[in-house]
This record gives sequence, C-alpha cells and structure tokens, in this order.
Amino acid sequence: MPLLLSIESSCDDSAIALTDIESKALIHHRKISQEREHSRYGGVVPELASRLHALSLPDLLEPLRNRFDEIAAVAVTNEPGLAVTLNEGVMMAKAFAAFKGVPLIGVHHLKGHVYSLFIEKPTRFPMIVTLLSGGHTMVLRVRGMDEMEILATSIDDSVGESYDKVAKMMGLGYPGGPIVEALAREGDPERFPLPVPLRNSPRIAFSLSGLKNAVRLTIQELGGAEAMSERDRQDLAASFQRTVIAHLMQKIRKLLAQETIDDFALVGGVSANLAMRSAFAKLAEDFGMCFHTAPLEFCADNAAMIGRYGVDAYEAGRFTPPEALTVTASKKLQPGEKL
Repeated sequence: MPLLLSIESSCDDSAIALTDIESKALIHHRKISQEREHSRYGGVVPELASRLHALSLPDLLEPLRNRFDEIAAVAVTNEPGLAVTLNEGVMMAKAFAAFKGVPLIGVHHLKGHVYSLFIEKPTRFPMIVTLLSGGHTMVLRVRGMDEMEILATSIDDSVGESYDKVAKMMGLGYPGGPIVEALAREGDPERFPLPVPLRNSPRIAFSLSGLKNAVRLTIQELGGAEAMSERDRQDLAASFQRTVIAHLMQKIRKLLAQETIDDFALVGGVSANLAMRSAFAKLAEDFGMCFHTAPLEFCADNAAMIGRYGVDAYEAGRFTPPEALTVTASKKLQPGEKL
C-alpha cells in the first residue's frame, strides 16, 4: 500500500498527513495550531510562527516512523504563504525525500483548498469554486488540477481578514472569525444599516475595506469598544455578517449567471461559517447547481488537502525536482490569472 506523506506550513498551522495513493483514503492526519501563541499579538507573527513550525513538524512526523518504508512520495505546500513558514515545511520535505529516495510534489496552497472537497472522494471537475480564507477571497473556474482560473477576487481585504479586524475593533480575541460568527447568531442583523460594498458598481469584484470602516464608525458612535454592551456586540456582529454575505451573494450571483457549469463549491477557512454555508447552498439551489463543501474539520489549512492534490499529481507523474522546489510568498492575484 504506497502512501503519500503531505506537509502544510503556509501560515500558523503545522500539519502532516498520510494518504493511500491507490484508494485515496486518509490514513493519518494531525495538526498543531499556534492560535494561542499568536493571540497575545492580535495576529500571526511570521518569525514566531517559523520557530514554532521548526518545533512542531518533527513532533508530528515522529509517530509515523514505522511507516516510512511505505511512503512513495512527499507533497508539500510551497506557495503562497509566509516565506519563513513555508521554508520549514519545504526543508523537511526535501530532507525526507532525499533520505528515502522518493519524489517531491510542490503544491499550491489554494489548489489544496480546492482539493479539500475531494478528501477520500473521487476528483470531480469542472466546478465553480468560491474560496474564502484569511488571506484570499476569490471565485475560480476549475476544469482540472492544473486548469484553475481566477474569475473574481478582492480588491482589498479578504473576508477572513475582515472578520479578524472587526473582532479586534470590538476588543475581542484572535482569531476573530469564530468569535464574530458566534456573536452574530445571537444578534439582530437589521439593527445597524451598514453599506453593502460595490452595490451600484457593475464590476464583479469584492471589497470590504469600506464596510470595515463603517463598522469602525459605528463603534465610535457607541462610545468605543469598552462602552459597548454585549447586545451591541451581538447586533453589530450580526449586521456585519449579514452585509458581508449580501455583498458576496450580489457579486457571485452575477458571475454564475454567465457560467454553464453545474457544480458549485465553497472552500477555505471561512467556509466553516455556518451562516455562510447556508447562504451559498441557497445560491446554488437558486441556480439549480449541485453544491459542495469540505468537511468542517478540513476547511482551515490542513495537510489532508495537500495530500489529496498530491495523489492526483503522483498519478499524473507531475513531480518537482528538488532544485525547483522553491518558496513563493503571498501576492495579490488578479482575475484572468491561473493558479
């Protein structure tokens, strides 16, 4: 039973997985989060994250020692992400591949998120995929493992980043997304009439900086974060979340009206938000499309999705020479670009 070892270290989660190449079964997956260490700073500190990966990755690999001889290849995230953290995973992958004499597979992190849909499942293309995470907000037309085209993207903040920043403005913890979502469940989404971004623009793009500023002004009107009541926080979180979803639905609805593909998916860390899932499921229903999401445990960064892409790459013989396996940090992506 040949296995594929996969490694993820693009940001603040260290993760390692084993996937059966023939059956695509996930044999092992474990992740160590750094949220507690970074929470005191209100966000990820790259140098700290790199040091923590250097400690965590060997600890994650050690329990698999008795299966080393079954590993036929190593897949590792090498782009995009924080360069100093990506390097930790790539260095481990190169060392292991050289030690065991097996090939390497470099994996684009965003392709990994698309492949989170196929963990322990057959690959299914073509598909329109919305990717919402802490670093990215985009819609992709996916026709194959190497045929992923960006149809629309954010011109400023990502959805996940906006949730975190709103949480910080309200004096809440990090990461802010789950906290804002929990507050929103108890709040009145109609109390604060926040502006829907780009409502009158024909442009199919996403923008959340103006909405974030509207939240900031609302907090000021309430006397500042310290003066806000629990009801204020709940209602503002609900109003913010309602407006984000309205913005996404308005723009993606226009995009789907131009497409003929029957499958529609939501991936990325923000796809674990249940209100977001519900809204996207309804959108797919409105267009008569089949809706797909990853299991909740595999929405955020993980090695299982990297391994699932790696299995398809292995079967296609698409290996990365060690000298060509380099790290590429995050950059702004534009519509029309290919992943």
